[in-house]
Amino acid sequence: MKDKRTFVDTNILIYYVSNDTPKKNIAKDLLIDNRKIVISSQVIAEFVAVTTRKQILSYTQSVGYANEFMDILELAIISKETIRSSFEIVSKYGYSLWDGLILAAALENNCSILYTEDLQDGQIIEDSLRITNPFGSKKE
Repeated sequence: MKDKRTFVDTNILIYYVSNDTPKKNIAKDLLIDNRKIVISSQVIAEFVAVTTRKQILSYTQSVGYANEFMDILELAIISKETIRSSFEIVSKYGYSLWDGLILAAALENNCSILYTEDLQDGQIIEDSLRITNPFGSKKE
């Protein structure tokens, strides 16, 4: 289990810095796990945008965390190939373009698990990526 590549969505990073203690603890457990964790440039941008807009963190604090995440976790850059793949995913699975970009980045980076609370828990995408809500009743 520890050798699986996992992708974390923006909400996991936001809970990591939040005051929601139960979800914060789960997010911390996911992020300090020994697995290879991947995030995308989209996730970093969304993290800064949401944490500052919702006043969870100051801009300086948010950027500080973003830099730490980029230093510690594997960063996947959204490319034109990622965008094109996301168009196919959106068409096939009916997700929004933003969610399609997350899914495409996870697939491109050979992740077998996508941790998020925003998509359909348990759904398998392209026979290789399992969407898992770590805050639900079951945990991968």
